[in-house]
Amino acid sequence: MKIKREKLMNFTADVMKKMGCDDEKARVVAEVLVEADMRGISSHGVARLKRYVNHIKEGIIDPNGEPEIIFETPVSLVIDGNNGVGQHIAKFSMEKVIEKAKKYGIGMATVRNSNHYGIAGYYAEMAVKMGLVGISLTNTAPLVVHTFSKEALLGTNPIAFAFPTSEKYPILIDMATSVAPRGKLEVYSRLNKKIPKGWAVDETGHTTTDPEKVLSNLKQRKGGGLLPLGGEGEEFSGHKGYGLVLLVELLTSGLSLGSFSYDTYKGKGKITHFFAALDPAIFGNPEKIKEHAMELINSLRNAKKADGKERIYVHGEKEYEKREKSLECGVEIDEPTYYELRKIAENLDIPW
Repeated sequence: MKIKREKLMNFTADVMKKMGCDDEKARVVAEVLVEADMRGISSHGVARLKRYVNHIKEGIIDPNGEPEIIFETPVSLVIDGNNGVGQHIAKFSMEKVIEKAKKYGIGMATVRNSNHYGIAGYYAEMAVKMGLVGISLTNTAPLVVHTFSKEALLGTNPIAFAFPTSEKYPILIDMATSVAPRGKLEVYSRLNKKIPKGWAVDETGHTTTDPEKVLSNLKQRKGGGLLPLGGEGEEFSGHKGYGLVLLVELLTSGLSLGSFSYDTYKGKGKITHFFAALDPAIFGNPEKIKEHAMELINSLRNAKKADGKERIYVHGEKEYEKREKSLECGVEIDEPTYYELRKIAENLDIPW
């Protein structure tokens, strides 16, 4: 189903305002969620709205919580989100980081006591729009089973990285450090589809293709969960994905003195983030750096293609092209999400 961007934005914002958010918080939540759907990242789109409604009702998210700077140097910040709305906290933090990068060449912030903030790439993209290199990391609920374990202690811990180019769009890498994010399992579950082998393990630590079983086990913390990039064991370098998960955990929770993934969502969200912005000018002429980067990008695009393949992409291209189609034709959402949104509207007495 397709819905015009502004209609979906307004509806999402109305839901968040009904739940106690002010106009600014409601608008940034709507923008981040709808941007995900516009780019084809349905795992992090408006399907997440039900979760936010429930988390506010349960007291996990405080719609009035405001980010607070508790430590600062010329190039760094530690921010306490006070359990507020994740998107609002993340945007505030990246704006502060950008200010520092513009003044000193580099800015970094680590954040504790936040909540789910949507697609990590949104915040890295904030920096690249200002001509800066942007980095956005977050930990998550415990969803990932590290190598040789059968217990989920770590998060899917996404990494987003944005690099300016001389083209219309930047390079934008936005990826979970697990084989797949939980949201993809939720999509497969909604559509009654099996997940591919190698995405997740059951409570015994062995591969399963049943997304509902994995999600149920994770919810009840019965064992099993998603696998780190590379998959099960060491044969396909699952231990390297485990290393990336750990890297994110240390930069977010470690530096902020915040909660590790296995201690999140115990009463409050307690999610942690890390943001950085880097001005290419501290390495020389930004325009020459962009030109040099384009040499690499074009070489990758023009490489000999695998048999049967018509095009080689660089990171971000598919999502930006999908976004343009969404602006023209409307934002696609699946049928179960459509009816879930309508149910939210009825429960909150919001026009649908």
